[in-house]
Amino acid sequence: MAEQGFLKQKPGFATLAIHHAQEPEKWSSSAVVVPIVTSTTFKQPAPAEHTGFEYGRSGNPTRNVLEECLAALEGGKHGFTFASGLGTTTTLLGLLKSGDHIISGDDVYGGTNRLFRTVAAAMNIETTFADFTKPDEVDKAVKENTKMVWLETPTNPNLKIADIATVVKAVKSHGEHILVVVDNTFLTSYLQRPLDFGADVVIYSLTKYMNGHSDVIMGAAILNNDELAERLRFLQNAMGVVPSPFDCYQVNRSLKTLALRMEQHKKSAQIIAEWLEKHPNVTEVMHPGLKSHPQHELAKKQMTGHSGVFSFKHSGGLQESRKFLQSLKVFTLAESLGGYESLAELPSVMTHASVPAAQRAELGITDSLIRLSVGLEDTEDLIKDLDHAFNVSF
Repeated sequence: MAEQGFLKQKPGFATLAIHHAQEPEKWSSSAVVVPIVTSTTFKQPAPAEHTGFEYGRSGNPTRNVLEECLAALEGGKHGFTFASGLGTTTTLLGLLKSGDHIISGDDVYGGTNRLFRTVAAAMNIETTFADFTKPDEVDKAVKENTKMVWLETPTNPNLKIADIATVVKAVKSHGEHILVVVDNTFLTSYLQRPLDFGADVVIYSLTKYMNGHSDVIMGAAILNNDELAERLRFLQNAMGVVPSPFDCYQVNRSLKTLALRMEQHKKSAQIIAEWLEKHPNVTEVMHPGLKSHPQHELAKKQMTGHSGVFSFKHSGGLQESRKFLQSLKVFTLAESLGGYESLAELPSVMTHASVPAAQRAELGITDSLIRLSVGLEDTEDLIKDLDHAFNVSF
């Protein structure tokens, strides 16, 4: 398949995913597959003299392997995992204090929007929502008390692309202390590496593509700065938002097929997006791999391709959306994304229902906007499924 002019994939990704930090010699058994260590506590040879592990919340051998592997795939030095994607965001909020200011993308995951508007606000942390496709708007939003800038690219659910390097440059002109955090959930480190473009922290809902099997809830943060890493390590332990060893084992296992899975997600979604763009009942397809996407050229400069999640708008309204989604047989009507199974959802009443109605309207998150997560089924079967749903709904 043609790569549509995106960045060339860096070599060695799959090899790192399979082998980094997972030498069998690390274990007395020389196990090739990383063991699941479930012990909550570890024997110490003398009081306050542990051999690397003391208590499961503070560190776990299975979790450490996953964190090291995630950092390597991102080209980062430090990796941290948390009990969920939102748990990651919550822990990063722990870096801030009352009176601080966040600039967030206006088109972000509904749970992130809700966390900033309600939980952060209750801690007297103010959030300004801005359109990150307009770096000047972000630049003007910076205040003396701005401490964190939070962006998704592509955004959820409108798939807008932000120029990471330009945003970083604009923000850092006001002070190096302002942290730039990029939520890379939609693309994974296989398709985009924000640290390469100057971001301070990359975060994930590992629940999605990184795990890819819809059976684990987990989040992660990857970074290079040693001092910041120490602060996050303290918060990870002090706040206790840590994942289970078994879930860490599951995600570590899933990383072994990440490169293969992302290639198929990318291929199928591109074909389906091109099919939808020609459909008479579709008014817009939001997929960065399409030449019609307003930031298509920018996407090619900082991504190695796009994943399986994208949105489209149709010519109907809520009634047609409900009928369409209920008529799907191969796509499953459900929230989330990034699994091997294809999902479809209506953001206005599902993933983004917590976003205030006025903000949804401003962002164009209407009842005719449907988000797809293209899985690993045969592409032809997915197109037939969509075609059937259109035929019975319009």
